[in-house]
Amino acid sequence: MKNKIVDVKNLTKKYENKDSFALDHINLKIEQGSIFGLLGPNGAGKSSFINIISGLSNKTSGKVLVCGVDLDFDPKTIKGNIGVVPQEINIDPFFSPLEIMNIQSGMYGVKKKDNNNLEILKKLDLYDKAHAYSRSLSGGMKRRLMVAKALVHKPPIVILDEPTAGVDVELRSNLWDNVKLLNKQGVTVILTTHYLNEAEEMCDRIGILNKGDLVALDTTKNLLNRIQTKIVKFKINKKVNINKESLKSVNIISNDGNELVLSYEKSSLSITEIIKFINEQNIKISDISTDDGDLEDVFIRLTKN
Repeated sequence: MKNKIVDVKNLTKKYENKDSFALDHINLKIEQGSIFGLLGPNGAGKSSFINIISGLSNKTSGKVLVCGVDLDFDPKTIKGNIGVVPQEINIDPFFSPLEIMNIQSGMYGVKKKDNNNLEILKKLDLYDKAHAYSRSLSGGMKRRLMVAKALVHKPPIVILDEPTAGVDVELRSNLWDNVKLLNKQGVTVILTTHYLNEAEEMCDRIGILNKGDLVALDTTKNLLNRIQTKIVKFKINKKVNINKESLKSVNIISNDGNELVLSYEKSSLSITEIIKFINEQNIKISDISTDDGDLEDVFIRLTKN
């Protein structure tokens, strides 16, 4: 069993002059070496959670352990164990990337012999820009520089808060390649994202917050298995005669004689039963394709209230 690098018990956060909790008795564990996705609509509590475990905000109650260190007793050590990549790009335009990283290293007390900032820039494809003014960098380069800043003190955990917000598809893909490489090197990654397809592709486990409550916490695979509605498409040679009595729990999307598209509840009907029903009408099926839904379906169902 993998070690729990983050262990949160009954974590609550309540702001003054507000009746509801920003975080309401949250319990979760994050495994060392994993990529953990924290999802939720705006105001769900994602930022509150990240700010608390990284030592940037005080909790109301609960217990937080990071790398086995208790936040209540040694917040300084916890800050040293985490590198945070905020959503906002915060870079001095008149300093070079290397100068920015050296300043960051000084803030974390990194010794000169342990400084490997040029190597970090090389891994993030910024080596050629090490001595250029940061104002000359493209948006994607600035985003990668924010990641580089978070790595100067070699933290075992990196938090990425909406890292691809406002980034085009190509740059987004490049950034995720770098994150995957970082994870392969043993770094635990915690990310928030609005792009559910990214979470589905990148994350080992996912937690979904809604109005301060943790409404789901599971492996990505198990969350996808929660989807009960399935869509199936049949290529056929004539129209299928279907009514509510013949196939219950089926919703007809298209039935034009060339293609039959329908959705059904997996718990009450099987695709085998549907095929049998079509064959009984002497209709030839030339092709079948299915759509099991995606993480967005789970997200919408769990956060719709």
